[in-house]
Amino acid sequence: MAGSRGAGRTAAPSVRPEKRRSEPELEPEPEPEPPLLCTSPLSHSTGSDSGVSDSEESVFSGLEDSGSDSSEDDDEGDEEGEDGALDDEGHSGIKKTTEEQASTPCPRTEMASARIGDEYAEDSSDEEDIRNTVGNVPLEWYDDFPHVGYDLDGRRIYKPLRTRDELDQFLDKMDDPDYWRTVQDPMTGRDLRLTDEQVALVRRLQSGQFGDVGFNPYEPAVDFFSGDVMIHPVTNRPADKRSFIPSLVEKEKVSRMVHAIKMGWIQPRRPRDPTPSFYDLWAQEDPNAVLGRHKMHVPAPKLALPGHAESYNPPPEYLLSEEERLAWEQQEPGERKLSFLPRKFPSLRAVPAYGRFIQERFERCLDLYLCPRQRKMRVNVDPEDLIPKLPRPRDLQPFPTCQALVYRGHSDLVRCLSVSPGGQWLVSGSDDGSLRLWEVATARCVRTVPVGGVVKSVAWNPSPAVCLVAAAVEDSVLLLNPALGDRLVAGSTDQLLSAFVPPEEPPLQPARWLEASEEERQVGLRLRICHGKPVTQVTWHGRGDYLAVVLATQGHTQVLIHQLSRRRSQSPFRRSHGQVQRVAFHPARPFLLVASQRSVRLYHLLRQELTKKLMPNCKWVSSLAVHPAGDNVICGSYDSKLVWFDLDLSTKPYRMLRHHKKALRAVAFHPRYPLFASGSDDGSVIVCHGMVYNDLLQNPLLVPVKVLKGHVLTRDLGVLDVIFHPTQPWVFSSGADGTVRLFT
Repeated sequence: MAGSRGAGRTAAPSVRPEKRRSEPELEPEPEPEPPLLCTSPLSHSTGSDSGVSDSEESVFSGLEDSGSDSSEDDDEGDEEGEDGALDDEGHSGIKKTTEEQASTPCPRTEMASARIGDEYAEDSSDEEDIRNTVGNVPLEWYDDFPHVGYDLDGRRIYKPLRTRDELDQFLDKMDDPDYWRTVQDPMTGRDLRLTDEQVALVRRLQSGQFGDVGFNPYEPAVDFFSGDVMIHPVTNRPADKRSFIPSLVEKEKVSRMVHAIKMGWIQPRRPRDPTPSFYDLWAQEDPNAVLGRHKMHVPAPKLALPGHAESYNPPPEYLLSEEERLAWEQQEPGERKLSFLPRKFPSLRAVPAYGRFIQERFERCLDLYLCPRQRKMRVNVDPEDLIPKLPRPRDLQPFPTCQALVYRGHSDLVRCLSVSPGGQWLVSGSDDGSLRLWEVATARCVRTVPVGGVVKSVAWNPSPAVCLVAAAVEDSVLLLNPALGDRLVAGSTDQLLSAFVPPEEPPLQPARWLEASEEERQVGLRLRICHGKPVTQVTWHGRGDYLAVVLATQGHTQVLIHQLSRRRSQSPFRRSHGQVQRVAFHPARPFLLVASQRSVRLYHLLRQELTKKLMPNCKWVSSLAVHPAGDNVICGSYDSKLVWFDLDLSTKPYRMLRHHKKALRAVAFHPRYPLFASGSDDGSVIVCHGMVYNDLLQNPLLVPVKVLKGHVLTRDLGVLDVIFHPTQPWVFSSGADGTVRLFT
């Protein structure tokens, strides 16, 4: 049998090229014909394998059990007749087969061949029938050749003739029930039919399952430790001490939770109410709306109602004349006012069918079908409603509206102003090196005090019992007694200054207090406070005994506070927070406001601590003013912003006003009226109404009421200082044009 099998292996491929050439299109036959099995070997000497069909060949094509091609055992005699010369093993196999065929009749030959087939079906040898001996070579190399490799004898294995087009493939797909399980063997180029087991294997692999049917991926896991109680423990380590001592961590957690329950931070769970709760399902629905429960329902566009022109008997004025009819016919359909010609009929029975009925119905369907389904949320807002309702300026009087007086006399720009507590006198400091005292009502210059330098700041003592003016000139602060008004007040001021007794050991101070000489006393100068650094601002405390000074220097000594009665000076800060621009005392509480370039800090003088830090969101703060009630602050900046702070509300600005076109130089509050003003380099003074209510829940009302102009721009500078009259709704302004102006 081994010999016959070897002969079958070597001889069968040699027949195939003639078979392929003889029948280019292989068609499966239902069954092999039985008489062919018992024909003599001489009948097969032509080499045509007509007895075995392609379907039978595919059974033995390597996908089943053995890789042999056709019924080898039946055709061994043919192959002997064709090839002639075979090895000894092949001869012996052929002799055996011819003896069997000669000794047995036809049915027995069928049984013997079936028995041989069964023997091959049960063959468990691992060797494969390698018909294509091309080796491990890419099959793309044979794309341009008519063959796909070589058999064991070195003959070429030709490709099957593929003359079928897509139509034939489609017909095969429709007619052949096994088309879906037919694949092409890349080694031989033949079509192979997959068995049920192979199809099941492919489907298992496609679904991510295991290839072996008998493999169970969910076998029960074997525990490392058994569930039974053993005599010996796994580990004989003694127990920890912490396993039988109460945990300190848990004790701390429990104490925290108990404290939270006592403080009310953790609420106990309330028992749920078992009664079922009902609610109105349609409570939010508008009963008048069509399909109100559909939120995005878009109603259909409505048809225009018919008018008099569509009547069968319209009034005569709706009928078109001949000229109008000709003009209507010449118009484009989209430009016509009416889509029809009005006509008159004697009765309703005489009205014919409407010609455009189907067209209008179709256009109506298009309107419904092409209706835009996007809901556009249109907010119908009156633009007037967006503007806040502010009161009219005429309802907010009194406030200054026009220029009343001009105080002329300075030869250079006037940097600073101050008014006496009674409002009768005005002092101004200029770059011409002089202080001028004016009578407010008449604009008469009462006195001129030469100080020998640029006056950067001037401040009248707010105490009505003291007649004293502080002026910042270069590196010193001059205290002058103008001797205006009540002589008793001027005399008591001199007595107060002369009553000071210097201590035996002079304390170490950041400033020196110097008495004025006799010549300087004739001019009105009483004291000189020398600092060694240029002084940029001087301001009084509300009671008149303390004054704060800003120095143009670096470090923590930028701000100094002087006490007049004891002639003491001190530096309240230990470190600096930037270049200080302005300082101001709180009118009622022991607070000091210090404005640097980017922020305003509020310090408590008694506690000696920072209370608040206001952020104006400005590039460079230029001026500062505190409301007489003390709860609101305004800041002016060089980037033309005026910022209002509500100290009770936030450290951020409550309102930011941008009314000026150029840098702000000065801001001021009125001591009695709800007014504040700002002066800018654009040469204007803007007066605003700023009502602060006693009710803390009501925000301040800020309304700009008047723009006052009069100053002439000089060297790109406009208004340098503004200040209100202490009792009247008047405002003073000093400008770079060397004048002081009063607006009433």
